[in-house]
Amino acid sequence: MPRAVLFYEALGFPIKFGGSQEAFTSFAFGGSYLNLIVDTRAPVNWWGRVIIYVSDVDALYRKALAAGLKPSLEPSDAPWGERYFHITDPDGHELSFAKPLR
Repeated sequence: MPRAVLFYEALGFPIKFGGSQEAFTSFAFGGSYLNLIVDTRAPVNWWGRVIIYVSDVDALYRKALAAGLKPSLEPSDAPWGERYFHITDPDGHELSFAKPLR
């Protein structure tokens, strides 16, 4: 949990409940929530991707870089009509931050 809390706080997710020393932490982000639960079972291989719409993809990308995080690709315009970038959290969960181009 400590490394996950640092990661999500660096991206600007405010903690709604819990914290780095807790087994459950909930972050508020816009009108959405992200809940993390400590699970001691074997890690899950790739499970999918969460897509989070933000108002400024490039600003969030720069914020991630400034915090020392390593997105897997630079922001780009997709043929399906979004500007986006991907980043993986410390536990291997892939996040896509996007904004519709239209």
